[in-house]
Amino acid sequence: MGIALLKLLGMLAAIAAVLSLIAILIVLVIAFANMIGVTVAQWRDLFSFDRWTEVLITIGRNKLRTALTLISVAWGIFVLVFLLGLGRGLDNGMRHEFARDATNGVWISANKTSIAFEGYDVGRMITFDNRDFDRAKKIAGIDHISGQYFIRGGQFGGGEMLTKRGGKANSFQINAVHPDAIRLSAHQIIEGRFLSDADVAQRRKSVVIGKPVAQFLFGDQDPIGGWIEVASVPFQVVGVFTDPGGAEEERQIYLPVSTAQLAFNGGDKLGMLEFTVGDLPSEQTKKIIDQVVAQLSERHQFMPSDVQAVRVHNNVENFERFAAMFWMISTFVVVIGLGTLAAGVVGVSNIMMIAVKERTKEIGIRKALGATPRSIVFMVIQESVFLTGTAGLLGLSAGVGLLGLIGSAQLTDFIRDPSIDLRIGIAATIFLVAAGALAGYFPARTAAKVNPIHALRDQ
Repeated sequence: MGIALLKLLGMLAAIAAVLSLIAILIVLVIAFANMIGVTVAQWRDLFSFDRWTEVLITIGRNKLRTALTLISVAWGIFVLVFLLGLGRGLDNGMRHEFARDATNGVWISANKTSIAFEGYDVGRMITFDNRDFDRAKKIAGIDHISGQYFIRGGQFGGGEMLTKRGGKANSFQINAVHPDAIRLSAHQIIEGRFLSDADVAQRRKSVVIGKPVAQFLFGDQDPIGGWIEVASVPFQVVGVFTDPGGAEEERQIYLPVSTAQLAFNGGDKLGMLEFTVGDLPSEQTKKIIDQVVAQLSERHQFMPSDVQAVRVHNNVENFERFAAMFWMISTFVVVIGLGTLAAGVVGVSNIMMIAVKERTKEIGIRKALGATPRSIVFMVIQESVFLTGTAGLLGLSAGVGLLGLIGSAQLTDFIRDPSIDLRIGIAATIFLVAAGALAGYFPARTAAKVNPIHALRDQ
């Protein structure tokens, strides 16, 4: 009984809230319609030098109050612009971090078992092979796929694997892969080409190198067609690439996986399977991963639920998680910024009510001399819009200026190019002007109803 009563009260509260919101929206629509009517009727006052002089004199009578009002509204628009820009900078930073690898990429690497399975003990090392690659390639939903052979048992090769040309030698990250490996990175070919299916099928001694590798080994010479030695095995350069991730992502060398397996006694071994899933969501990506892991567990005899036997890095899930988190941050930022701005606008409305009260006698004289209610309303609205518009421009300029300083300082990679869209700036300005007009409308409507006789008696 108590639970049913609480549910009923909750429903009634929700209905009351919805009805209240609808009522507020109706009042605002009527107020805006009336303001538009007043503006149309009094449009000449917008271009009246005398009227604007009067507005400035009126505002200047209370300098402290005007300054505090300007500060409150300017602070509101500053907070909104700054938080929106900072949120965009965080989003740019996240996307830059993910740009190093494909956002729809999945990496499955072989490792040691941690669960006993059908007589096999814990700690058994799993090694993939070419047949695993061929079977995974047939799974529906996989867009591009590559296997990777780790020449020295680790992804980074080892210090002893020197790359040489003439008297120059250095260690670089060596990747023995299939041609689709470029689909899992942000590499951009600037000279020549990437590895091809023919390179893998014919076990060609082709190699693709990063721009820093080419500069180190070849200097000003054209690297395409040149020969280098990778762990004392000669390879011919067929392509050069760059990467937005910077020099660390470019200090790499790519070899055909079949050539590396043959040249470095790899047999048909692979250490990793990597693939993309197009634009599939995380749920379908998880099903594809489960299919690949099930195939691997069947061939290599380990428990499918053994997360240590094969380690999975799912960029689709990670990217969606980060995107959802930043969406929540952006929503929170907008709510806080609009709340701060609304507080400033309410302050303007209160100030205008006080100003109207102080000018009761003046308004009475105006009406006695023939001023229409519409002219009184427009006079107050004009002062309110001038205050909020000026404060808005100050806050907008301060916010954009601070974002520019943070962007130029490049304090951290997590915040990149913090800025606001021009459309957002225009929308915020329009909103501020409309809010300023609304803040002045209700006090103005009260002023328009002043009885001249009572106003002249006011002390």
